[in-house]
Amino acid sequence: MITLAQLMREHHTQFVDEFGKRMQPCHHLAIQAIKSCHTADCGEVQYHCHPCYEQQRFYHSCGHRTCPACQHQNNNQWLDRQRQKLLPLDYYMVTFTLPAQLRSFIWHHQKWAYQTLFDVCRQTLATFAKNDKKLSAELGFTGVLHTHSRRLTFHPHLHFIVPNGGLDHGKKNWRQKPGKYLFNGKQLAKVFRAKFIGAMKQRGFDLPQKTPAQWVANCEHVGRGEAAFVYLARYLYRGVISEKNITRYEKGKVTFKYQENKSKQWLTRTEPVTRFLWLVLQHVLPKGFRRARDYGFLHSNAKRTLQRLQLLLKAKVPEFEVTKKKQHDCPKCGLAMQMTQYFRPRMLPQPTI
Repeated sequence: MITLAQLMREHHTQFVDEFGKRMQPCHHLAIQAIKSCHTADCGEVQYHCHPCYEQQRFYHSCGHRTCPACQHQNNNQWLDRQRQKLLPLDYYMVTFTLPAQLRSFIWHHQKWAYQTLFDVCRQTLATFAKNDKKLSAELGFTGVLHTHSRRLTFHPHLHFIVPNGGLDHGKKNWRQKPGKYLFNGKQLAKVFRAKFIGAMKQRGFDLPQKTPAQWVANCEHVGRGEAAFVYLARYLYRGVISEKNITRYEKGKVTFKYQENKSKQWLTRTEPVTRFLWLVLQHVLPKGFRRARDYGFLHSNAKRTLQRLQLLLKAKVPEFEVTKKKQHDCPKCGLAMQMTQYFRPRMLPQPTI
């Protein structure tokens, strides 16, 4: 299998020469982490089997959220937490998309733009839920930021998974909207556009020329919600591409496959290796920025409220076993091996730009 680390090790210098002017410190740190993943640079542990004298050594993962070779456990843990919060209701996926004319601005002001996108979309959903005569409630929802299209182009948008129902303004009674319709996408887009442009003007930013008068927001019914969370979990950790989707690497070019959104057909895209690496690394988020966030009665500070709702709605909360520390068995005799040495990760030099 072709790995991202392999491509980065072979083409690091060429890549920096070509894209170094666009790169930020977070991109250099991501490259350093991915190249070091599962090598001695990330630390090492050695095991010994006393009966048969077998020796084994293992290298740690880098733990960087862009690395496709690790973070599998974090993905599963996040998905398990969301499953434990599911209510026996219909769920909706509400997607807010920024227009293409704003992408250059977003790229150069990422931390402010992504935070504002979360704030504006949260306010938009709260406003619609409050003003809806059939609902008039405070919602709970989960938002996940995506910055990529399936072709890996820069395409910032925000997904919210919203259960059909909420608490009244006194937070004592449960209110639910009848039917399988939540909000009108076109009306959501109008309010979303007005709020985001208002935030830009308040901060002193100029609106790019030819910014469209109509933006895009969709509100789609997604059943009982679990399938939508599984979809979002794919890109929450481990980067924007699975290494199994890198199908070819020859003559300085990389081919990867992706599933087209509407037709669901699998297509391929071929790019020079440095261009491919940039397609992946441009989606590294600013350091410390959280891609996924919970709001309302799904927030971590509202555990008691959620528990009351689960009792009220007779929700079946799945139980998940705590993952025990993995035991390393000897490949020869099958007995448990003992750890004999542990080496800390090496202190790698900080990238300079």
